Amino acid sequence: MIVKMLVLGALDTNCYVVWCEETKEAIVIDPAFSTENEGKKTVLHLIDAYGLTVKYIVNTHGHADHTSGNGVVKKATGAPIVIHELDAPLLGKSGEGWAHMFGIKLVSPPADKTVREGDAIRFGKQLLRVVHTPGHTEGGISLIGDDCVFVGDTLFNGSIGRTDFPGGNYEQIVKSIKQKLLILPDHFTVYTGHGPTTTIGTEKTTNPFILAPEQYAPDDE
Repeated sequence: MIVKMLVLGALDTNCYVVWCEETKEAIVIDPAFSTENEGKKTVLHLIDAYGLTVKYIVNTHGHADHTSGNGVVKKATGAPIVIHELDAPLLGKSGEGWAHMFGIKLVSPPADKTVREGDAIRFGKQLLRVVHTPGHTEGGISLIGDDCVFVGDTLFNGSIGRTDFPGGNYEQIVKSIKQKLLILPDHFTVYTGHGPTTTIGTEKTTNPFILAPEQYAPDDE
């Protein structure tokens, strides 16, 4: 499995183009463009350069800084948009308010397919397993491969995702991290939604929100 990370959009979102080296079938995780032209120069250029066929556009959650490029990629490739069923309402017409809140002009079309815990995203001879990791949003997901995990805004290098947006919950995100992510092998690469990659082992032993979550809990939770 080949992974290429592109930092895109106004909020420096990590977008991942992931593909099967043998079949060149790919998925695009969290395309985030400020403009259609940005998408053409980055993700779509990469897809053309490597001769990839995009099977799915996958969103780790429904916030506009991770979904703004959905429509651009779908228009160019015909690939369906995939998101957890609980975050599907954040796309389409109902998601315009979220986009405006982030200062983003591009709005994703509605989801074409929804997933839930235990589903699998298959492309070529590769497979990513879907785990539901709510807390940043109600329908946040992580995608687990053979030696890596794509976590969106659930876990960061030395931090965790915000929980002060509607649908966020601090206790829930800590629970998601501990019960769904930290059980993975220490060597697993963690592909985050913003900032540098990390490993499960590093976060398990150094992340302050994991070592002492009670110190950072909001007063109203």
